[in-house]
Amino acid sequence: MINTDKKKRVMEKAIKNRARKEKSVEIVLLICALVSVISVLFISVFIFGEGLPLFKAVSVGDFLFGTDWAPSNEENPRYGILPFIVGSIYITLGALLLAVPIGIMTAVFMAEIADKRAVEVMRSVVQLLAGIPSVIYGFFGVIVISKLIRETFGGTGYSVLSGAIILAIMVLPTIINITEVTITSLPKSIKEGSLALGGTRWQTIFKVQLPAAKSGIIAGVVLAMGRALGETMAVLMVAGNAPIMPTGPLSKVRTLTMNIVTDMGYASGDHRTALFTTSIVLFLFILILNLSVNIIKGNPEEIA
Repeated sequence: MINTDKKKRVMEKAIKNRARKEKSVEIVLLICALVSVISVLFISVFIFGEGLPLFKAVSVGDFLFGTDWAPSNEENPRYGILPFIVGSIYITLGALLLAVPIGIMTAVFMAEIADKRAVEVMRSVVQLLAGIPSVIYGFFGVIVISKLIRETFGGTGYSVLSGAIILAIMVLPTIINITEVTITSLPKSIKEGSLALGGTRWQTIFKVQLPAAKSGIIAGVVLAMGRALGETMAVLMVAGNAPIMPTGPLSKVRTLTMNIVTDMGYASGDHRTALFTTSIVLFLFILILNLSVNIIKGNPEEIA
């Protein structure tokens, strides 16, 4: 009886200790979550607080749809960012046009065709691509990509096309990783059922597995789009950085991020405020993309 009571007390003590530890872990995790949320809120409040006052001097329409960026003009300063919005869209869409087919096909090869050793090697290469600093990509673009475009098409070589190619290389790891994980996470019954019904290997991959993985693939592409929109240094080095409306793939271009980095070092007054307002536009773009990813992940049946 004494031993039973003793064991009971020991068990109760152990349960209390475990509950105390679990509560401590919950508190630590809650604090970390709060720090993350508060940081985002603080950054948001700071950017909006610094950027919104511009609209006392410039209308929203002139800012978003104006085509002239001349903040140093003392008599008539202009803060139109439409060329930068269009430039960001051109380079981002160009990068996705190049990266999405290559990324998806690479992921299919890794998930369904390559042997285990080849997959390990390819994963290491993809991880290496993801870890290379953007300035290194920029140097590669200046020395190789821009030179190749200049020798092939003429001009300076610094263009929308140069920026799109560099960004395509940079976003490949995101598309490859997410697509591969999505394909390998599919229930085996999907593949086995297709093969059992007489489908060939390629029919199974392209008509069954890829459609079934569509929501994950789209989420990966949207995340890659966000990475492309937010990239600065590599694009700054190869895209020409001209504050003009781009007219084609060989035109020089300046993106939203490039404009902020280029002018922030010397900007003051309304010019500085306009750069923060540009940050608001970029922030809203990225926010919309992230919300889109959450919607796609939360409602995969609507995408399928």
